[in-house]
Amino acid sequence: MTLRQARPQEPAQRTAQRPGAGSRTRIIPVAVGAALTVFMAILPLLNLSLPGILPTPTYMPGTLALLSLCMVFAALALSYNLLLGSGGMLSFGHALYFGAGAYGLGVALDLFGVPLWPGIFVALIGGMVIALITGAVSMRVSGIPFAMVTLAFAQAGSVLVRRNSQITGGEEGLSLKTTLVPDFLIGVVNTRNLYWFALAVLVLVYLVTLWVDTSRLGHLARATRENEERVRVLGLSPYRVRLVVFVIAAGLASLAGVAYMLLQSGTAPRAVSADLTITILVMVVLGGVGFRWGAIVGGVLYTLLDQRLTVLAGSDAIAGLPDVLRVPLSEPLFILGVLFILVVMFLPGGIAGTIDAAIRRRRGERARTALRQLDDAEDSAETPVEVRA
Repeated sequence: MTLRQARPQEPAQRTAQRPGAGSRTRIIPVAVGAALTVFMAILPLLNLSLPGILPTPTYMPGTLALLSLCMVFAALALSYNLLLGSGGMLSFGHALYFGAGAYGLGVALDLFGVPLWPGIFVALIGGMVIALITGAVSMRVSGIPFAMVTLAFAQAGSVLVRRNSQITGGEEGLSLKTTLVPDFLIGVVNTRNLYWFALAVLVLVYLVTLWVDTSRLGHLARATRENEERVRVLGLSPYRVRLVVFVIAAGLASLAGVAYMLLQSGTAPRAVSADLTITILVMVVLGGVGFRWGAIVGGVLYTLLDQRLTVLAGSDAIAGLPDVLRVPLSEPLFILGVLFILVVMFLPGGIAGTIDAAIRRRRGERARTALRQLDDAEDSAETPVEVRA
């Protein structure tokens, strides 16, 4: 009688049976995110310097204000990534809701005389109501027509802001009424508190986008993005799914606008312009569409470059260069544009997409190596063993 040794288990079965394998995969990103959040929270208490990147040590108001602005735009980029990455909706009017949060808070404090926290609530509700109305109209079309309709709403909002100077301040912008704001959020000496407020906003926006992406709503939004007709055949309403995602993303953008208003102690008409939406789109593409951490990286990186390149453009080092180099390098937008072109050409998935693809390739190579080793082990194990009856 001839017996064969038992076949080794498949790698997938081994992984499934390995205790805690799946939980470790989920715990690692959570642990990294929590550690990074704690580090950012204690950063104002540290004396760290990054010459060329940060203007001053991390405990000083100049750097804290810059990092706060980075986090505000990272939160804004996260809200747009929810719209574009999860819902597949290319909007050219997302800045309208950012401006609604900023101007809404300013108007609530200035005209209605409400305290800060009720004013924030009024600004968020106002931004979401505007999104519900404009989104209900824009959702009647899709694709490029949808982008054009959102652009038209953004332009209309910009005109309203510029023409109603008695309410919005017109071209001069709207200043924050500091008498109704708690003292710990006013002034250069309280920049650290504003930094922590911006960090709290970024964490809240991230948690909301994470909840949406992992919920049934997020699954339906991605299904609608991939095949709207199939979702409709299943008896579901793609229109309602997209509208809910649209309103949530607008509410998060309004929250970022509130943080911007407090940080800058005012706002200007650019906060509702289509130019800002294009800037947000560049942030998301730079970081990687569909990746939450990519949107954060894109928002922070773009804001740092935008602020620091402006300082570099006016430096003596640039002024002393020949005209062929001095003229383009003295324009920060030119450098940012070149950077964006290079990312699109050589990193089409953005920073996060490129890193994710590299990790997947490495895992695939490891899996293929493991399969080859498994095949070799099976070949050597299939040698017959003679057993005497």
